Amino acid sequence: MKINLRDPKKIMKLSKLGCFHQSKLSFLRSFLKEFKTWKYNRDLFDLDENGFGRAVYSFSKNKRIYSLICFANKIDDNERSDRVIATKWDAAFTLHDGIPSKNDLDRLSENVPKQEVGRMSYKELTLSRANKSVRIFDHVVDSLSNGRQPDKSKISEVGYLYRTTAVYGSGKFGLADRFRIKNRNEIFGPFRLEMMLVYLVRQFTFDQVNHIAKYKNPKKAIKLDNDICRNLGIGNSTGLGMAPFIVNHPTLLNNWISARENVLKKIREIKVVEKKSEDIFKNCLKKSLKNISSWTTDSEFQKKKILSLNEDLIKFTKFLDENPLFQSEYPFNEIYLWSEKNLKDECIEYIVSMMMEPFDEIVEPYVYKMSSEEDKFFTIPASRTIQDLRRILEEKYSDILKIDFSKKESNQNFWFISKNKEEPRLADRFHDNGSELEQPLAIARDINELYSRISNVKNSLKVGKFLLENNDLRHVVRRAFIIEKFPYAEIQDNTIGSELVAIDMLRLKLSFFGAVKFDPRSDKWLRISMFQGAPLPEDLNSFNDQWVYNSLN
Repeated sequence: MKINLRDPKKIMKLSKLGCFHQSKLSFLRSFLKEFKTWKYNRDLFDLDENGFGRAVYSFSKNKRIYSLICFANKIDDNERSDRVIATKWDAAFTLHDGIPSKNDLDRLSENVPKQEVGRMSYKELTLSRANKSVRIFDHVVDSLSNGRQPDKSKISEVGYLYRTTAVYGSGKFGLADRFRIKNRNEIFGPFRLEMMLVYLVRQFTFDQVNHIAKYKNPKKAIKLDNDICRNLGIGNSTGLGMAPFIVNHPTLLNNWISARENVLKKIREIKVVEKKSEDIFKNCLKKSLKNISSWTTDSEFQKKKILSLNEDLIKFTKFLDENPLFQSEYPFNEIYLWSEKNLKDECIEYIVSMMMEPFDEIVEPYVYKMSSEEDKFFTIPASRTIQDLRRILEEKYSDILKIDFSKKESNQNFWFISKNKEEPRLADRFHDNGSELEQPLAIARDINELYSRISNVKNSLKVGKFLLENNDLRHVVRRAFIIEKFPYAEIQDNTIGSELVAIDMLRLKLSFFGAVKFDPRSDKWLRISMFQGAPLPEDLNSFNDQWVYNSLN
């Protein structure tokens, strides 16, 4: 049976993209599988009795070494902030290419804690900082120092000891440019080094609480139980800084979504599903019902999503129990079709992710198709005609062309770059100053303008000649020819309209990272957890690949 790929015009709506969940395609999960044969080591751990100092962790294989360098700092409670304007953090980190020398450590001790204000070198690959979840961190230390394990229900509410507030790479602040390392096979997949940094930071947080507890009460202190460690992740506070990324990287976005859609298609086309695959899928579903109960938030927006997901999964479970689908042909296609008809998007996309779990042989080839050499596709075919361009716009942007930009609400917002942190921000065009500094992220509006300008232009006119007098639209002409080849390259929504839910843009990107426990703190930023449930370094040689569905008992 031949299944069609899902329609980009439906899938690329923000309300749909904002319902995506982690999957086997997510970068942190594929990172763990790729690095499971690497040697892990704690090379330096020089912390004082309060847990302040420096530490170095490494992954090595075949003479290649990556080292995480950690600097744990003393800060006052009033200096601790997850906001981008912060200047101090509980800990700061960099991923170093190779083994750091003493000179490297001394140099980095002066720069890494300063983050954006400091300067790295080409030897440094990624940069990050993190703050304690003070309530949970202190509870764990107090418990361990008194010879008992922490309260599982209490730590499960948060799910991490630290949360990062940024992870930088690719040339920022002096870090190594991508061209220096892009040909390394082990980091060919997207965001491999960023995932490595976060994973090793997670281990540092466990070592730090054990260390402090031991100093606090040497005779009575115990170590944090490994099962508890496995079910703690690293938190992250993320704002609008990452939202424009998915607009500015159309071919990369296409490759992420295309991988997901092609995997779904192939799974739906499986005629007979083996009992082992059926069991993996059903086990993930069973675990999910418990796991989701630990997703807590104060956001009414997210509470509704979690409630909807939980109710739909119960409904779906009942459907599976009452219908022996796996005894019939094409069971996953039947599951998908029933889900589309009976469930909301939040649960549909969750089930799509779960459907991937039994099928490594289908998923893994697509993991290596999720990168993009974007420069190859940025050349505008100047010899193509206006007729070609018009056809593309009408075919690929039909819903976008229906938006009326003469209405105030269609132009409500604008994107700009903050002066102090060089990070993207969103403002109200009619209440805030600075719209003259607007970034070219209003693709829907600019597509409409392009379509309007070519309405009275001869079909035979070459695109190159058109751009001589319309250079301000060069960026969307380029995008039109990109989407012609890459159908999932474009968000099919208005990114400056009054109805924009910017959180959906963050959710999309974070789902491909592998984030869980989405917890919006406003309409512009949220907290998540990464690597929660993941194996510890000593488990990497052999671990259950469905770890993401585990819960803290």
